[in-house]
Amino acid sequence: MQPGQMAYDRAITVFSPDGRLFQVEYAREAVKRGTTTVGLKFGDGVALIVDKRIASKLIESKSIEKIFQIDEHIGCATSGLVADARVLVDHARVVAQINKVTYAERIDIETLVKRLCDFKQNYTQYGGVRPFGTALLVAGVDETGAHLFETDPSGALVAYKAGSIGAGKNAIMDVFEEEFEDNMSMDEAITLGLKALTKATEEKLSTKAVEIGLVKEDENFRKLTDAEVDAYVKKLES
Repeated sequence: MQPGQMAYDRAITVFSPDGRLFQVEYAREAVKRGTTTVGLKFGDGVALIVDKRIASKLIESKSIEKIFQIDEHIGCATSGLVADARVLVDHARVVAQINKVTYAERIDIETLVKRLCDFKQNYTQYGGVRPFGTALLVAGVDETGAHLFETDPSGALVAYKAGSIGAGKNAIMDVFEEEFEDNMSMDEAITLGLKALTKATEEKLSTKAVEIGLVKEDENFRKLTDAEVDAYVKKLES
C-alpha cells in the first residue's frame, strides 16, 4: 500500500480517493486464505464440499466444522474466519425460525441470503466495527428449485450453478468452466467437486479432511457420514 493511502486504511467508514474500502478488501483477503470450499448444483439438489486442512494428526477432525445446517432445507459452507461464520450461521438460523413462526412456512433461499447479506453490509458502514472475515456458500431447495449463493464480506451475493470460495478458487473455477454440465447426477457432481479440490490442493484427499453436505428436493439437508465420504474419495482415486 502507498504511504498516502494509510489514512484510509484505518477506518471502515472512510472511502479512499479511488473509491475503495480497504477494510472490506482485507476481509476478502482473509477469505482467500481460508479453506477451499466448493458447491455444485445437480439435478434435484446441491452439494457442498470442503477440504478442512487437518494440519496435525493430533487434531480431532470432527472438531473442525466447516459445513453448517441453517434450516431443514438449507445448509452452508464457510471459508475464512470460522468464529465469524458461526455468528452469521446463528443469525441465519434465527431469521429462518422467525419466518417459520410468523408465516408457518419455510423461508425462501434467496430471501434468507439477502437478509444475511444485509446483516453483513451493516458491518461495513459504521465506525467501531469490522467486516466479517468470512464468505459463505449457501445451498438449499425451495418451491422454485435448487439454489447456490455465494456471499461476500461486503454484503454482496451472487447465484452460481457451481462456485468456490477460499484458497484455490481460481483453479477450481477453471475445472468447473470446462467440465460442469447442467442436470448432472448427484454422484457426478460430488465426483467433479472432489476432482476440482484435488487439483486446487495438489495433494491426495484425506477422508478425515473432507466434509460433504447435501440437500435434495425431497430430503432435508444432511452431512455425509465418514463411510459415505470415503466411498466417494476411493471412487475418485480409482
